[in-house]
Amino acid sequence: MWFMYVLSWLSLLVQVAFVTLAIAAGLYYLAELIEEYTVATRRVIKYLIWFSSAVQAGLFLFERFPALLVGTGLFTNLVYFGLLQTFPFLVLSSPNFILSCVLVVLNHYLAFQFFAEEFFLFSEVLAYFTFCLWLIPFAFFVSLSAGENVLPCTVQAGDDVVSNYFTKGKRGKRSGILLIFSFLKEAILPSRQKIY
Repeated sequence: MWFMYVLSWLSLLVQVAFVTLAIAAGLYYLAELIEEYTVATRRVIKYLIWFSSAVQAGLFLFERFPALLVGTGLFTNLVYFGLLQTFPFLVLSSPNFILSCVLVVLNHYLAFQFFAEEFFLFSEVLAYFTFCLWLIPFAFFVSLSAGENVLPCTVQAGDDVVSNYFTKGKRGKRSGILLIFSFLKEAILPSRQKIY
């Protein structure tokens, strides 16, 4: 009896390891795609924001969600549109980015408060969190490294594009989330070297 119990825990650890590797590989692939196709990524994020706004409106009209919860969600989506103005460059110290982070926390607080008072199935709560709270911030998070490898194309006030480009160090090196995924890939699956 105890032997089967130990085997079940070992199999659970193996399954968690496989799921973790699959998620890491998927995120790495997504980050690569986003880096290559920043214009298409911007368009996809814009459509995700519109979809999330439509879901919020539908929840208000058909499910009678509170106006404060839906209004905060719609305002957050409006702030996300502001982040798209400079996409793929996201300045982490900009007021727009900081406001979006604060609104994400506020949205989660209001959602937890609402779902603690009202009964919904777990799948319904998960659907709300997925489409209204997690999808767009996750898309921005995965695309954080996309702006680091884009060639400069416009001059902002006080910037010299060429000198700014060369003073930031080597552009061929990866940074951000791709650096983390590359490190994890090499740590877990080291590449083989040819012996001559």
